[in-house]
Amino acid sequence: MKNILVFVLLLSGLSVLVAQETDKGDKKSNEILDRLTKKTEAFKTIKTEFAYMMKNADAGIDEKTEGTLFVKGDKYRLVIAGQIVICDGVTIWTYIKDADEIQVNSVEDSEESITPNKLLTAYNKDYKSKFVKETFQYGTTVNIIDLTPNEGKSYSSVRVVIDKTKDQLLEITIFDKNGSTYSYIINKFEPNIAISDSQFTYTASEFPGAEVVDMR
Repeated sequence: MKNILVFVLLLSGLSVLVAQETDKGDKKSNEILDRLTKKTEAFKTIKTEFAYMMKNADAGIDEKTEGTLFVKGDKYRLVIAGQIVICDGVTIWTYIKDADEIQVNSVEDSEESITPNKLLTAYNKDYKSKFVKETFQYGTTVNIIDLTPNEGKSYSSVRVVIDKTKDQLLEITIFDKNGSTYSYIINKFEPNIAISDSQFTYTASEFPGAEVVDMR
């Protein structure tokens, strides 16, 4: 789930992604990320449909599933693999279909917070960006950039693939230190669509009979 949340954050909190100090990344990667930042932070809402793939050759894991994400500021709703995650910026409700259970957690006000516009402030001081290459992928010219954490993360790096013409994210791959990779390929990206605030608030009537487990 942490890796899924990294994906949420990269899509919705890009306004703090770019490090301005020269020792935080090369000039080209910072310029590309800055353009992506300015365009993304101007969106009032985002809806995206994506494919999620997890691979670990040593463990024989090769899984793929589809998901949908709605974002509005610090609020988001994620539907993926039998789970619905709802966040209103203060509380997170996670519905697990197989268990017919809803887990309730608080959004912590800390450096490891999972609110989209807070956690990525860590990228400004804890990550270094590196331009990898310009290539042709997904039917268009793309820029590939690696983000490497200085320390203290469970993953060793994050690679982002950005549409050069549209300045839009196309793919995110997280490289975990245990040898796993988690990839998110954006199949459909819709900014500035009407999304009701009710999408980001838990209502018991949406999950009749589900057990509520308050973990706060």
